[in-house]
Amino acid sequence: MTTRSRLIALTAGAGLALTVLTGCGGPAPAVVAAPGVQPKDCGTVTLAENPWVGYSANLAVISYLARTELGCEVKVVSEAEDASWQHLADGSVDAILENWGHDDLKKKYIDNEKVAVEAGLTGNKGVIGWFVPPWMAEEYPDITNWQNLNQYADLFDGTFLDGDPTYVTNDKALIENLGLDLTVAYTGSEEKLIAAFEKAQEKRKPMIGYFYSPQWLLSEIDLVHIKLPAYTPGCDADPDTVRCDYQSYDLDKIQNRDFAYSGSPAAELIQRFRWGNDDQNQVARDLNAGLAPDDAARKWLDANQATWRSWLPGAVSAS
Repeated sequence: MTTRSRLIALTAGAGLALTVLTGCGGPAPAVVAAPGVQPKDCGTVTLAENPWVGYSANLAVISYLARTELGCEVKVVSEAEDASWQHLADGSVDAILENWGHDDLKKKYIDNEKVAVEAGLTGNKGVIGWFVPPWMAEEYPDITNWQNLNQYADLFDGTFLDGDPTYVTNDKALIENLGLDLTVAYTGSEEKLIAAFEKAQEKRKPMIGYFYSPQWLLSEIDLVHIKLPAYTPGCDADPDTVRCDYQSYDLDKIQNRDFAYSGSPAAELIQRFRWGNDDQNQVARDLNAGLAPDDAARKWLDANQATWRSWLPGAVSAS
């Protein structure tokens, strides 16, 4: 896979207009509906929800606007990433609201089968890597270099912590290919992985694990990134032989092709949606604190009207 900072081009089939979703300036222009397709009432829109709180933050805001501003009925399908792509392809899901790479799935469903389309960047910058709590980096300054990790394997009881087992990671292969005396163990969820890092910092408990940004925890605990061999394009192409760090991502959205070109105002809202890591982390932190999704969404929306009104379809925002 390669770092995806490219502009998003939606390759239209016969009779479909082509548009480019830009990564700078104002809101991206909407995908143009097929000739003869008129804008329509929203009806029902079905959105995937993947198991991390940053995604849930996107969903909370988009769902609230779709219901309150566009009159949509929103259904949510909570599932793993691969399942969302399969359901997007068969039409039982209309949109994925935060996609991390998956160039193999893009090739299958967008390029080859032509049942899905890229629907613009979210504005979030995604970083995945290995981390330790800050107290460890202070006490053992050389621990941030992967070549020194075996010196500290006993501190970690030989354990490297991952979160949800459905997340796509390279950690098992990296440990083997870099010759590290560690074994991957799964906490079972993002929430439990966060709790493990919180406990590790509070109790000064040695820990090393997988983590990522955007994530609200990083604004409270400045986890320290372990330097793995530098990422270069293609270094992770073979998941069995990978021995480089994770690539960074410009996170994007994916839509079912028919939905994207249907004239649905919800499709245009999703295409126009764009915010930053701090925005997502604010909503995610409120969700984590127990705020209901609508309340967390409203709190952010009330403070950022100029931003979200630019996401609305033209006819709605002009009214």
